[in-house]
Amino acid sequence: MRKIDPNKALPQIHSRKIVAQSNLFRVESLDLEFSNGETRQFERMAGGNRGAVMIVPMLDADTMVLIREYAAGTHSYQLGFPKGLIDPGETALEAANRELQEEAGFAARELTELHQVSMAPTFFNASMTIVMARDLYPKTLEGDEPEPLEVIKWPIAESDALLAREDFVEARCIAALFLAQKWLKEQ
Repeated sequence: MRKIDPNKALPQIHSRKIVAQSNLFRVESLDLEFSNGETRQFERMAGGNRGAVMIVPMLDADTMVLIREYAAGTHSYQLGFPKGLIDPGETALEAANRELQEEAGFAARELTELHQVSMAPTFFNASMTIVMARDLYPKTLEGDEPEPLEVIKWPIAESDALLAREDFVEARCIAALFLAQKWLKEQ
């Protein structure tokens, strides 16, 4: 097995500039020099560093709460866990409880951070905290969704059937499901 050098120097950034921008994204070009003298130009999505949360809500010991919402990227309705950005001044757990209320109509008395994941770290500087939510009770906050989200109760024992669905495909949702199952087994 190959050793990993934890002290390896990061490439030096000689210049950075925004090369494209929309209402949602900024593309940044980086001129880099690596420790071996090689130079390259990389492009990445410039992140806002706010972070995001994805919540695995457990209605009871056996039942998860999922939402079904429109996904513009695939122009389809997708089944997944509630998620959203962390607002300025919020912690990940505060954002998780707010998003849970906005998207699923529940609040949680018990919130636990399971893991932090990133999406395509070669191109994005964005992280998402996966949160387990338990001891739920009905509570709704107004969100920013353009239409009411469908709330679906799903038995965790039927996770294989969930994974077989064509509308449960987001990698972060699948990772959250496996992290939640592992965490629940350890409790």
